Amino acid sequence: MDVDSDRLNAFMGKLIGDVGAAMNASLMLVGDKLGLYKTLAQKGPMNSWELASATGTSERYVREWLAAQAASGYVEYDNASDKFSMLPEQALALADADSPVFLGAVGNVVAATFLDEPKISEAFKTGKGVGWNRRSECLFCGTARFFRTGYKHHLVQEWLPALEGVVEKLERGAKVADVGCGHGVSTLLMAQAFPNSQFFGFDYHEGSIQAARRAARQAELGDRVHFDVHNAKTYPAQGYDLVCFFDCLHDMGDPIGALKHTREAMSDDGTCMLVEPFAGDRLQDNLTPVGRVYYAASTMICTPASLDQEVGLALGAQAGEARLRDIARQGGLNRFRRATETPFNLILEARI
Repeated sequence: MDVDSDRLNAFMGKLIGDVGAAMNASLMLVGDKLGLYKTLAQKGPMNSWELASATGTSERYVREWLAAQAASGYVEYDNASDKFSMLPEQALALADADSPVFLGAVGNVVAATFLDEPKISEAFKTGKGVGWNRRSECLFCGTARFFRTGYKHHLVQEWLPALEGVVEKLERGAKVADVGCGHGVSTLLMAQAFPNSQFFGFDYHEGSIQAARRAARQAELGDRVHFDVHNAKTYPAQGYDLVCFFDCLHDMGDPIGALKHTREAMSDDGTCMLVEPFAGDRLQDNLTPVGRVYYAASTMICTPASLDQEVGLALGAQAGEARLRDIARQGGLNRFRRATETPFNLILEARI
């Protein structure tokens, strides 16, 4: 076998970079959980003693963590002062949970993929699924926080207005179902924006519904928001004006059955909004940095979840618009269009 030394060196450089990123994911989790990024962004420049004192942590550990962050390019180091700081861009991505580019919560999701690796490796051999009820708890909170960024900055401002006539209904007073709502982030954002409407969140994972109910109480939204344990084919059919699936249809074992139930559950002039990971229709369209993240998540999270349910269609997180259009058609929703998009999501409108 002939080996091109230049190509080998380039590939090894890429691998070393990836190993460093993988190792640093655990340090991102530490920095997010202990408030190291947030404190450094707010109070820096700081040395390790100052950051440790401000966060109630051990200086020796903080010293090593800061060195790793500086080597990763996640924080800045000034040799003359021996102090660390964060650029505004770094702070937006790692220290500000309300910023439109916050990624600091991804450590929880990455941790869950490693913790659950034995289950996934076994599933590779058996072909069986691994349901959400068998996943590490950090996956649920990490997923909620990870998706919150996009929902907070796009859902009410861009995605709902891109749907035909939906905002007007919500302002007057509409009935909305959020299917696969998880911790209820999307449900609560809509409820806060449209006080005349009623919102119903459904998820088959009881722990997530309990978390959603706690969040609703904290938000003091009264009786306008309801969360109940149901899967996508058993929630009550009550003539909803809008039925939403946020980054979850591809996780379902029977997405066609889910949309058939949606057709029965919504009013004749109702709208189904599908928010799905951004993807092209061909593999070669998705060999990108974003596609890399989504294919990895699909392998470790989405596909196992679908295979654990009845039918087990296993669409995967990179299904693409054409495949989703076909799923909607088979579910009885024949009017279908791409309402809008972001670099991370497709927002699709399906109607009867």
